[in-house]
This record gives sequence, structure tokens and C-alpha cells, in this order.
Amino acid sequence: MAISSLLQQVSTRQGLHRYLLAAFSGWLVPLSFAPFQFWYITPLAICILMFAIQGRNISQERNHSGFVVGWFFGLGLFGNGASWVYISIHDFGFTGMPLALLLTLAFVMGLSLLPAIQVAIFQRLFNHISPVWCFPALWVVFEWLRSWLLTGFPWLYLGNSVVDSPLSSWLPTGGVYLASFILVMAGVMLNRFIQQRLKLRTLVAFIVVVFAGAHLLNSVQWTQTSRKQPLQVALVQGNIDQNQKWQPQYRDEFLQLYLNLSQDIKNADLILWPETAVPLLVSQSRAYLNRVIDDLPENTALITGLPERATPASIKPAQYYNSVLVWGDGDGIYRKQKLVPFGEYVPLEAMLRGAIDFFNLPMSSFVRGDDNQPSLQAKGLNIAPFICYEVVYPEFVRQQAKESDLMITISNDSWFGRSVGPLQHLQMAQVRAAENGRYMLRGTNNGVTAIIDPQGRIKATAPQFEQAIVRGEVWSMNGHTLYAQYGSLPLLVFCGLILLIQLIQNHRVKRSRIFSL
Repeated sequence: MAISSLLQQVSTRQGLHRYLLAAFSGWLVPLSFAPFQFWYITPLAICILMFAIQGRNISQERNHSGFVVGWFFGLGLFGNGASWVYISIHDFGFTGMPLALLLTLAFVMGLSLLPAIQVAIFQRLFNHISPVWCFPALWVVFEWLRSWLLTGFPWLYLGNSVVDSPLSSWLPTGGVYLASFILVMAGVMLNRFIQQRLKLRTLVAFIVVVFAGAHLLNSVQWTQTSRKQPLQVALVQGNIDQNQKWQPQYRDEFLQLYLNLSQDIKNADLILWPETAVPLLVSQSRAYLNRVIDDLPENTALITGLPERATPASIKPAQYYNSVLVWGDGDGIYRKQKLVPFGEYVPLEAMLRGAIDFFNLPMSSFVRGDDNQPSLQAKGLNIAPFICYEVVYPEFVRQQAKESDLMITISNDSWFGRSVGPLQHLQMAQVRAAENGRYMLRGTNNGVTAIIDPQGRIKATAPQFEQAIVRGEVWSMNGHTLYAQYGSLPLLVFCGLILLIQLIQNHRVKRSRIFSL
């Protein structure tokens, strides 16, 4: 009670106290994700945020106070949860510390505009009515916006935190957005209970429904194995230094490394190498890949990432695809569609290219692949491929994986160094596996390489920053989860209806007050 009293006292104050409370609540949220995985912190953080939003003197403050509260929440959320951007800029973008800090701060401040707008809308349109339904609905709408606005940054979705929790069975039902809705509603209800605006039995009933529903859903088998025998797989983690990866003098050494590691694999049906594992263009790699396959058991399929020239040799400067290729017992090539700004292409290239080293990273002239590319074929299976950042987009993965037997994602998380970035990235791959009811093979350069089952659980993994081979077996799956069939649209429509009904109700209340004067 002392803590709740303190929060209420802080929330009644104007200005900086409430802003710092919002920033603290945002800072707490990343503790619910990997590697910490205290998933229950998210409702607590939302509860604290509601104190910052709904101070008793809020009606006396300037109209923009909600915007500032949301912006400070975003600073805490992205400043803590996306701080790995600094490592990419400073350590691998060869940018000095002051400028790297400035660019990271600009990145965090820019991302914080969306929660700022979200809270401003809530304060302006919904603050005078019960937030139990409208705040979670508005939250889901803004997470969805963040998945596509300005190419999207679907990182730190609240629902990602439940994949290793008792609530994970909600993921195949409604996806990450439904999990976010539940967590935000829990936080809002806790806030209302502390403020004695919600009865204890209502809060307890909500908790019972959520956990009992998760328990019942856990027994539902959304997808089934489609073969009598599992597929034996091996995932190769080369652990190549990012600063040496594209230097010509190391090329033969790295090619030999992957050849040697793969020669030790004697009983795998499918071998997976990570993103751009082969530092050769597709047109240059055929002899090398034939040599690799010749040294492997017959009928082995090799899947690897490598760059592919997108423009004729006569055209300068050259542009490339970030591709994944099947060799051996299979066929197909996939070209990455979701490119990372500055890492794989430079926005406003004519203005920024060459301005600083960070805008001239190696292999930062990629172009996106076509929409609706066919699945890869390996060992008679349809395989849905995702390269690095693509796996964090819920709807994109759902569309690609809908007719697949198996999913793979390859990445080079060396750009994140020893930060939490690679672990958050792995967690999102787990969520995509659970949402779609498919095995996911995740091949990375230096971690985290893993085999993930259709419930989003890690079955086998390798230590980070070591050369390793992850071996295991996976099953091809058929059938669809509820989320795979219908996606996010039902929940988004539901949230839209909630907001519309609340707006109509709010409008009627205001009119009744006017007529009563």
C-alpha cells in the first residue's frame, strides 16, 4: 500500500515527476523480454504508466502533457530495449563515440514519437471514460502501426514476452497482438484496483479467465506432423569476425572454415548456414558449393545465405540482393524483401552516402526482392525462408509461412555485439514459430543458433561467440493455427470497434453535460 500511495502522490504532481515516472515504466518493460524474461513485469509497467497518464490534476495541465508523458515512456522503452543500436553504429559502423551516441539518441527519440502520439490520443479522446478496454485496444493499433509505418520497427512488442510463460498458448490463437492486449489490460486493471476503482473479484476473475484459457488452449493441437520420419538437421555457426567478413584476404579462410565444419556432419538431411555465410556472389559460388556437396552424404540439402548481384556487371555502382540459396537435394533462391535501413540500404542515398563511415558500411547497397516469391524446396518440403530482420514482422511471416512445411531464418547478429539484441531477436523467432505452428531453424554467424519447435520452445542451441554445430531433428507440419488462418485482422477490427463505441459513448456523455447546464 505504501508503494501505491507513493505512485498516487507522484502522479498528482505536474511536470517532471510524472514524466520521470513514465520513463521509469518504459525502462521496466525490456526486463520482461530475453534475456531477463520476467514477463510479469509488463503489467506492472503498464500500471505505473497509467499513474503517470491519469494524474488527478491532469485536467488542469496543458493539452500536450499526454504527448510528453508518452514520449518519456518511449525514451525509457527504446533507450533500454533498443540500446544495441549504439553497438552497430559505433563498433561496426566505425563512428566516433559522440556521434554514435547522438545518432542512437536521435533513433530512440524518433521511435518515441509513436507512444507519444498514442498517449496524447488517449488523453484527448478516452481519458474521461474507463480505460480498461480502450487503452489495450489503442495499444494494439499502435503496435500494428509500428509494423509498417516508415518500413516498420516491430521490436519490443509486449506480447513477445509471453513465449516462455504460462500464457504462450494465446500466441497461436491470436498472435503477438492478442498477447499484448491481454498484458496491457492486466496492467490497466491492476491500476484501477490500486486506485479503488475496480473490485478485487473483477481482477481475480480476469486473471482466472486468462490463465484457465491458456491452460485449455495448451491442449489444442493446431498443427500435425505430415511425415512418418523426422528430418535430421545440422546448423553451422561459423563465428566469423564481422570486421574481417568482407575483407578479400580472409575469403579463402572463411570458405574453408564452412567446408571443414560441414565435413564433420555425416547424418544430416539438411544443413543450414547463416546469412551471407559465403562471401561470394551467387554467380561465383557454384564451384565451391559443388565441392561442399560432393563431400557430404548423398541427397543432403544445403541452405546458405549469400549475396547476389541484382544489376548487370556493366552498371555501376552495383546493387545486390541479400539471398538464400538451396544446393544439393533441393532447389530455389529467395531474395530478402524487408531491408534494414542504413545496414542494407541508405535512405536518401545521394545525400548521405559517404558523409560518415556508418553510411558506407560494407554490402549496404542491397535492393529488395520481389513480392510473392515461391517457397524453397529441400528434401521434398516447402520451406519458408526469412533473412534476419524479416522474422520480426508477424503478418509478413504468417503470409510467407502459410503453405510451408518448415520455416528457416538466417541471420548475422554480429552487428549487435554482446548486447541483448541477439537474444531479443531469437525470442521473436520463437514467437513466430508458436504463432504459425511450425518448426523454425535459426542459423546465425555467432549466435544464437537454435532449433525451435511449433510451440516456440528451444529444443537445441549453441553458445554465442563460438564455432559450433547444432544438431537435431524436426518434423514437417501441416494444418494451421487460428492466427495463421486469420491473422491480426479479427483483433484489429475488434479493437477498432472498442474505440468507436467508446468515442460514441464519450460524445453522448459530453452532450448530456451540455444539455444539463
